[in-house]
Amino acid sequence: MQTPKFAHVKQSFHVELKNRINDYFTSTGKSTTGGYRLFFKALFLLLALVYTYVQLVFFTPGVLGSVLLCILLGALTAGIGFNVMHDGGHGSFSNHPWVNKGAAITAEFLGASHFIWNVKHNIIHHAYTNIDGLDDDIDAKPFLRMASTQKRYKMHKYQHWYFWIFYSILHLYWSMVSDYRKYFTSKVGEMPLKKMKLKDHISFWFFKVLHYSAFIIIPIIKLGVINWLIGYSIFTVVAGFVLSIVFQLAHTVEDTAFPMPNDAGKMEDEWAIHQLKTTANFATNNRAISWYVGGLNFQIEHHLFPKISHIHYPAISKIIKQACKEYGVVYVEYPKMYHAVASHVSFLKQMGRA
Repeated sequence: MQTPKFAHVKQSFHVELKNRINDYFTSTGKSTTGGYRLFFKALFLLLALVYTYVQLVFFTPGVLGSVLLCILLGALTAGIGFNVMHDGGHGSFSNHPWVNKGAAITAEFLGASHFIWNVKHNIIHHAYTNIDGLDDDIDAKPFLRMASTQKRYKMHKYQHWYFWIFYSILHLYWSMVSDYRKYFTSKVGEMPLKKMKLKDHISFWFFKVLHYSAFIIIPIIKLGVINWLIGYSIFTVVAGFVLSIVFQLAHTVEDTAFPMPNDAGKMEDEWAIHQLKTTANFATNNRAISWYVGGLNFQIEHHLFPKISHIHYPAISKIIKQACKEYGVVYVEYPKMYHAVASHVSFLKQMGRA
């Protein structure tokens, strides 16, 4: 599938949004990056992960304590992905490129390659959101049907019941299979992978070995195979499910669209309108959720302005929402997280029907 072209309009809604957001940062004198708030947040999450890991592997508590720490380790891994890796990968963590690079490399805590993530997420997903055949985030074939343009199998009738199983193995699949498939085929779905330099190849294999050493080899040596297997299973299931559900609530719900280009390869809307139609917010008034998911519940703001740190999403969401109201543009938002979860389950049920 060739990459489609978005519509060009004389009075671009995207330009209007950028002007309003630029005015906000100019008038307030704030930087678009995360600043000290994000730095201390990242430090807290990273130190918490290291402490949890050390307690589990070197000072293993009783059974109940170990299980709780494994759950916490999975939650912290996802939290680092949401808050540190994500902002770093988009260049919004700091004004210093080397700091952003360091933050992006924490993707390796997920067992993922930050190089491949950059292509998959920053370049493809953000440009071609919810376009079947391009957006790798809605490609879970054949197990899940995430768009009406995808082939339906009989098992999809029950996907709204079994989806959580596949969400739970995301981290395991990501670290053990997905990255290697993309690496050796040099493709992300049908899109070519950005050409890797020698340093990128070295970095890919170095961090894979580091991840396996930290989460497989050392724990097996210290704890034994059975204890490691139980602990690792809990950790990877928690990390995988949390990562999956947060990202899916942003795009695969009842009120988001899945536009496709016409025969000439043109999209109906300009890029910003496309992002608003294919993206949803949830639980934006819940500070605890917003803190933990790194503002990814403000997914609309993130997709429109990915280079602005999630620290600023609550403020700029008011500006974007007002602009959408004035221009009659859809702004999809679910007040509570359980509303978004219910909508996602209902969406999967719809996609499973004949």
